[in-house]
Amino acid sequence: MRPAPVLALTGAAVLSMSLLSACGGEKDAEGAAGAAAIGVTATDDACEVAKKELPAGKTTFKVANKGSKVNEFEVLKPDGKILAERENIGPGTSVDFVVSLAAGTYKVLCSAGQTGKGPTQDITVSGQAAGGGDQRLTKAAADYKAFVIANVDDTITKTKQFVAAVNENDVAKAKELYAPSRVGWETIEPVAEKFGDLDPKIDAREADLSAEEKAGWTGWHLLEKALWKDGSVKGEQKFGEQLLKDLDVLKSRLPGLTLDPVNDMAGGAKELLDEVATGKVTGEEEAFSHTDLVDFKANVDGAKKIYELLKPVVQEKDAALAGDLDENFAAVEKLLAEHEKGDGYVSYETVGKADRKKLGDAVNALGEPLSKLAGAVSK
Repeated sequence: MRPAPVLALTGAAVLSMSLLSACGGEKDAEGAAGAAAIGVTATDDACEVAKKELPAGKTTFKVANKGSKVNEFEVLKPDGKILAERENIGPGTSVDFVVSLAAGTYKVLCSAGQTGKGPTQDITVSGQAAGGGDQRLTKAAADYKAFVIANVDDTITKTKQFVAAVNENDVAKAKELYAPSRVGWETIEPVAEKFGDLDPKIDAREADLSAEEKAGWTGWHLLEKALWKDGSVKGEQKFGEQLLKDLDVLKSRLPGLTLDPVNDMAGGAKELLDEVATGKVTGEEEAFSHTDLVDFKANVDGAKKIYELLKPVVQEKDAALAGDLDENFAAVEKLLAEHEKGDGYVSYETVGKADRKKLGDAVNALGEPLSKLAGAVSK
């Protein structure tokens, strides 16, 4: 689940300005394919879009955060679900955000503080996108959907084992099975988050909930707290069973899911790196179990899988970008390997500040070229 907004972090946990920033300015700028970018000015209480009638196809929004809080920019479908989003736009910075828009009506939302709420503007998209589409991207999207389904199946299988240990109040066994049960989910997390009614039920963290919301708290992290803080899951069996029911509902919705190579794949890869930077590197994700490095690896693996599926197109259109991504994925994986222990990883509590900084710096270095993936794919 998307972590709470990060307003101030120390060391490498902060996303580097090179990752967050692009060429600024209020005027429209040239997008990655030469089309004029659409200027968006985000403040703490406003979301101003320079143009509200757009042609179908690739669209680059240049989002400038002129407020005092970290902002998030979302493009919403008519039913209110998120089509695409860009998180962690720091105060005083701007980003180029590439999306693929079909004809229709949308809302764009600027969320100061990254609460998922904020002012919106309506936009209308008309016409048809140029060209017949790259069949390699069509295949990549189909292959990625199969990958998502396989990871949800793996999550359900391993969560059943975890819940069985919870039902027996076998704390040691449940602790052993907790992190593996989450790997599939973390690998495809941006897709899982598309189901906004399920994501909070499955993956909400206590620190992100209001006092009122805590009364209805369910999911993995509730059981995590019971295991590591309380030392018992006696009486918590209903939460394990609810977790399995919610995952089954997620699985039932996947057959009708349509995935777009730009918004869902390239954009999702960037979201996975944002998850690492704002939750895993900081140690906020697994506050009780400290199994953050397992989630970290799953997020990176998910982003790398997307890149590998899109790589034939990226290699052709921007070979230098492909080279940068290959190099930086390898660097992150090398650092992670230093903290392996058996089939998993050491407790994140044992990872010192210097090593956390190295991990954060590597994530930032990877995040910069990964933020260009959508633009390369849609050239």
